Amino acid sequence: MLGAILGDITGSIYEFNNIKTTDFELYHPSMTFTDDSILTIAVADWLLGGELSKEALVVKLKEYVLRYPYPMGGYGARFNSWAGSQRSEPYNSWGNGSAMRVAAVGWAFDTLEETLEVARRSAEITHNHPEGIKGAQATAAAIFLARKGASKNQIKVYVEECYGYDLSRTCDTIRPGYHFNESCRETVPEAIIAFLDSTDFESAIRLAVSLGGDSDTLACITGGIAEAFYGMKGVPAGKIHPASEKIDFTTFTLNKLPEDLRAIVKTILLG
Repeated sequence: MLGAILGDITGSIYEFNNIKTTDFELYHPSMTFTDDSILTIAVADWLLGGELSKEALVVKLKEYVLRYPYPMGGYGARFNSWAGSQRSEPYNSWGNGSAMRVAAVGWAFDTLEETLEVARRSAEITHNHPEGIKGAQATAAAIFLARKGASKNQIKVYVEECYGYDLSRTCDTIRPGYHFNESCRETVPEAIIAFLDSTDFESAIRLAVSLGGDSDTLACITGGIAEAFYGMKGVPAGKIHPASEKIDFTTFTLNKLPEDLRAIVKTILLG
């Protein structure tokens, strides 16, 4: 799950100012968490609570939005309206919000069947459109398979066969014409391709951001899968830091979160 949060943080300053290259500062001081991290952690908190009902998740998401009402980039308009209302029924969204918040589900269960069921449940409270459910399930399944030792080709074949996404493209062919798109259908496949094209965790994040579009959400989805596949290791510092300094991905990510969000993440890391 930490990889998803780092992806969100890294993409945060490029969401509305796309950068179509992998050559960018990895640890820019302006980078921060957005709604993607807040809702990812909210889902993780729901899982930790043990009551995996839709009703409990509705309460949890609304609680987190109330606590963090104005994140960088803001919440989606329809989600924000739902979160601020008394209603709990879903609004048939096909947006990428269901996929960007699901990372913890991919880590929480021992079987793919249970992972897919809870991913569906996590999506359906808002994103009950088939595409919204599909995006959440494909993302959670990719994370589950990656952490269970599946190869990239096995993950690719499974996602293509089960969800119909075209993963035969490459980042280099996607990047020139790709633009901002909030749908699962045109975010989740691209995020998975960034993982498939990568050589390590860092390159996965860089590739996802370099596609442009909804860059924080793309990198959030990619980062969740890449962490499960590669792990998150300490790396040389980014360009803005002295060459002798080392920055660890985990430390950097945790330091970007406020204490209450950091505490939830640490509970998961230590669990």
